[in-house]
Amino acid sequence: MHQPATDRRPRVLHLAQPVDGGVARVVMDLTRAQLASGLHVTVACPAGGTLADGIRALGADVRLWEATRSPGPTLVSEVRRLARVVEEVRPDLVHAHSAKAGLAGRLAVRGRIPTVFQPHAWSFEAVGGITATLATGWERRGARWATRTVCVSEAERTTGLRAGVRAAGA
Repeated sequence: MHQPATDRRPRVLHLAQPVDGGVARVVMDLTRAQLASGLHVTVACPAGGTLADGIRALGADVRLWEATRSPGPTLVSEVRRLARVVEEVRPDLVHAHSAKAGLAGRLAVRGRIPTVFQPHAWSFEAVGGITATLATGWERRGARWATRTVCVSEAERTTGLRAGVRAAGA
């Protein structure tokens, strides 16, 4: 569903995977504040958890985006589905929350729309070996497609910088 041409409110699209816990709370808090300031807010997230229902209760739009927690063979289809959501919503700003949404969102948008990436913990910290090396390399390269990177703490920012992630606003 495209937004009506007469609705000129700025459009924010939040991308979230996971749908519970801290990420869901942050997305709901931001949505509440953005709606109160007159923005049009849409959240793309998987079904289940508390996020989709909470966002609907606030009066924002929800687009179901089926995505697993970890990257893997489903990533290509997840990026394609997310690209369709972006095309339908036509956001002025994309805000990707967590490693998975950050990966898929930055691949789907590739810098064409101002994008905020909020890791909520770096992906390379949760894994080891070659997976950590690959995740670190991705974060270094993927940073170029984020207009801003927002860390939830100074410790998270320091961890990213130590890993070589040089992102705007990190």
